[in-house]
Amino acid sequence: MAILNIRIIGDPVLRTVADPVTEFGPELAKLVADMTETMEDVDGAGLAAPQVGVSQRVFTYRIGGVEGHIINPVLDNSEDFQPDEVEGCLSIPGLGFPVRRHRRTRVTGVDLHGDPVEVEGEGMLARAFQHETDHLDGILFTDRLEGEDRKTALRAIRNANYDSITEQTTAKRARTVGTSFGSGSAGSGSFGSFGNSQ
Repeated sequence: MAILNIRIIGDPVLRTVADPVTEFGPELAKLVADMTETMEDVDGAGLAAPQVGVSQRVFTYRIGGVEGHIINPVLDNSEDFQPDEVEGCLSIPGLGFPVRRHRRTRVTGVDLHGDPVEVEGEGMLARAFQHETDHLDGILFTDRLEGEDRKTALRAIRNANYDSITEQTTAKRARTVGTSFGSGSAGSGSFGSFGNSQ
């Protein structure tokens, strides 16, 4: 296993709709293992394959003792919404804004062996499934912001200081990228590809 480099906003892979997984074997198993280790290295709760430069429909998750991976996920969201919670993204370090998400989500897909998987979640787990699936569709959480929050987020990303934030984050992560062990202290205990300021 190895810790992978997490792509930062501006990388085209983050804006590309990921391809369905059609081949199941050692390469896919390694990808899932590496993604899981990378997510844990930054103390994350979720990570989508495009965030590590792989345009395939795979994500890993770890929230409140529930963990795993979903390949080729399909969401069935409730019609109602949960209270807005602040989300951030490992691919957009340093920013966090309240995002509207469905209250409950059922995700179906397969595991790395091609066996069917179905997981239901509410609250943060539902939020994670929606956030990670957005990544597979080339959507970032900032795309879901409205009004002043959207203006503020886009202004911050355009700001010259934001480049230094991304450089610092990338340099910090680079200390463990490519290794089979991490520092374990790179994150702040919040969300891997969302909610974390890393």
